[in-house]
Amino acid sequence: MSSIVLGIDTATDVRVGLAVDGAVVASAAVADTRAHAEQLMLLVQQVLSEAGRTVSDLTGVVVGIGPGPFTGLRVGVAAGHTLAAALGVSVRGVCSLDVVAAEWVRRGDAPAEFLIASDARRKEVYWARYDGSGHRLDGPSVSAPAELPALPLGGPGAHLVAAEVAGPDAIDAGLLAALDVPDAGLEPLYLRRPDAEVPTRVKSTLLQPRLAVTRHK
Repeated sequence: MSSIVLGIDTATDVRVGLAVDGAVVASAAVADTRAHAEQLMLLVQQVLSEAGRTVSDLTGVVVGIGPGPFTGLRVGVAAGHTLAAALGVSVRGVCSLDVVAAEWVRRGDAPAEFLIASDARRKEVYWARYDGSGHRLDGPSVSAPAELPALPLGGPGAHLVAAEVAGPDAIDAGLLAALDVPDAGLEPLYLRRPDAEVPTRVKSTLLQPRLAVTRHK
């Protein structure tokens, strides 16, 4: 029986890929960082159709767990969970930055040590440091670009750190599905708190009564 694995990543924009027996057969992206909920499942259907497959053919799902902004990232992770549960197949999560690092190593020109970075907004980047084999040495972390070590760069946020980008500059969801990237669990890597939070203190809307003070002579 063939292994037919769907890759989903919404750590940056919207990315979907398909791998059959470890080989990439389709990979697509919607370059919109604010359309995850609207575009993800449409892109899944498109990729499957281009590969001549249907959702029922899937034997597994791999989802990028970031790091990434809260809203977009949770869409991809939730979709991965839901698809796997509905189909009764396995699902695992991988660090999105690890996928870019693995691609650089696979390409054959990865330096002895390098960084992969992605846009964290608020004038910051998510980043991790790797050795020449793609093993993560440090991170993922979130920092201002000027705080990163001076090493060769790759990743979708590398241009925010330096003008010269030596490695791959995007997350390939087809490779995410195909490569043997270390399992990182399914807990999303937000790295910082979301902008909108549920209030922890309930404020009363009732007017406080004015206390009358009686002075005794």
